[in-house]
Amino acid sequence: MKYLKYGLGIIFILVIIFLLIGFIKPNVTYDCEIMVDKPIEESWKVTQDETKMSEWLEGFQKVEHVSGTPETVGAVTNVYFVTDGQEMVIKETITSIKQNESIEMLFESDFMNMNYKLKMTPINGKTKISSNTNAKGNGMLSKSIMALIGSSLKTQEETNLINLKKTIEANTKNYFPVEGTVVKTNED
Repeated sequence: MKYLKYGLGIIFILVIIFLLIGFIKPNVTYDCEIMVDKPIEESWKVTQDETKMSEWLEGFQKVEHVSGTPETVGAVTNVYFVTDGQEMVIKETITSIKQNESIEMLFESDFMNMNYKLKMTPINGKTKISSNTNAKGNGMLSKSIMALIGSSLKTQEETNLINLKKTIEANTKNYFPVEGTVVKTNED
C-alpha cells in the first residue's frame, strides 16, 4: 500500500509539472527562411496556386472557400489535411496581404491557433522567403503539449519551406502569358 501511495504521488507531481509547462510557456514562436532561385513574382504566384499546394504542404488535400474574396483581407478558407490517416480541417483567415511581398493569416483548429506570416524579399533576381509563426494551444492540455512539441512544429515548417523551394524552382507553369498581337490585312 505504501508503494501505491508513492506511485500515485509521483504520477500526480508529474501531471502537475506537465500542466505547469503549458502555463509557463503557453506560446511557441519560431522563424524559418529559404532562398529561391526564381524571381519574386513567380515565387508569389506558385505560393498562392492551390493546384500546387499538395507539392509543398504535407498531407494537403483541398481548400474550401468559406467567405470573402480569395487573396484579400478577411477571406476565410477551410484547409483540409490528412495526418496519420485522420482528416483535419484548419480555418484560415487572411489578416494582411501585400501582393508579391507578404501574407499574414490566422489558422484556427480545435487543438491550437496559429498566427503565421510569410514574407518575400527580392534579392538579385532571386527570392528570400521567410516565415514567422506564433502558435498557442487551446486549453491547458494543448498548451502543455505545444510547449513540448514546439521544435517538431519548427521542423515541419522547415520541411514545408524546403518543399516550397523545390516546387517554385521546378515550376514550368506560365503565370504571366504575353498576349500575341493579331495583324489584320485589308484585302479588296
